[in-house]
Amino acid sequence: MDNTKKDVQEATRASRETSTREKQARRKPWSPPSALDAPPPPEGYKHRWIRTEIRGQSDSKNMSARLREGYEPVRAEEYPDFESPTIEDGKHAGCIGVGGLVLARIPEETIRERTDYFNSKTEGQMDAVDNDYFRDGTHSSMSVAKPNRQSRVTLGGSRKADNK
Repeated sequence: MDNTKKDVQEATRASRETSTREKQARRKPWSPPSALDAPPPPEGYKHRWIRTEIRGQSDSKNMSARLREGYEPVRAEEYPDFESPTIEDGKHAGCIGVGGLVLARIPEETIRERTDYFNSKTEGQMDAVDNDYFRDGTHSSMSVAKPNRQSRVTLGGSRKADNK
């Protein structure tokens, strides 16, 4: 009789694999909602919000400049699982957008090339400033040292040394 009782218990008992436990998700603390939430960009791309209008006036100059740089507007249909505000009418109808901004993507390679371009342009400008500053027209009695363009951050320090 004991054996039949065990058999019945084993038959009615569910195995651990078949029973599912709901994981208790930790409650996420409240934070103010962001109007500029965006879906994750595809591999190799970055998303950025681009201004299409300012104070109700179309800013086609800004938008066309960004399109020439390599940005392309992100369409809402590309992200069916992401609930996003969509522009209803006008030139950018169907794109993800809110408050005069439209979401756009650009390849990361283009971003690196753009950064390199502006870094070399800045370096050229700094060389021009240095060349102008150190040109040979200075008087021989005036010595000018090469500028040190390093910055240092110090924390704390003794004020006693300053007062002596």
